[in-house]
Amino acid sequence: MVRPYTITRGRTAPERDDFTLITVLTTAHDPRDEHGAAARPGRLQPEHRMILERCLRPAAVAEVSADLNLPVSVTKILLADLVSHGLLLARAPLSVARAAGGADMGVLAAVRDGLRRL
Repeated sequence: MVRPYTITRGRTAPERDDFTLITVLTTAHDPRDEHGAAARPGRLQPEHRMILERCLRPAAVAEVSADLNLPVSVTKILLADLVSHGLLLARAPLSVARAAGGADMGVLAAVRDGLRRL
C-alpha cells in the first residue's frame, strides 16, 4: 500500500483546478508502438500509465478515480500532470453535448426551473 502523498510527491493540489467529477478525459495518442507493445513514456509513475491506458476510451474523472482506487484529490493531481505534458486531453462535458448536437443552455435552464417548481 502506497500513501497518497507519495504518489503525488507531496503535492496536495493540482496545478490546474478546473476538473470536475464529470470532466471527460481521453488519451492524446495511443501509448502503444506500431507492434502493439506498450510504449514507455519517460519518468511516468505506474498510476500515470494506468490513467493513460484507462483513458484510451473517454472516461470521467470520477470513473478514473474509482478504477484506480484513489481519492479524487490525488487523481486530479495525476490528471493535471498528464494534461500539462500533452499526454491527456480534458474537456467539459457540456462541450461534448454541444459538439454532439445536444441541448442549449436555454433549454437546460428551463428544465431546471421547471423541476424546481415541482
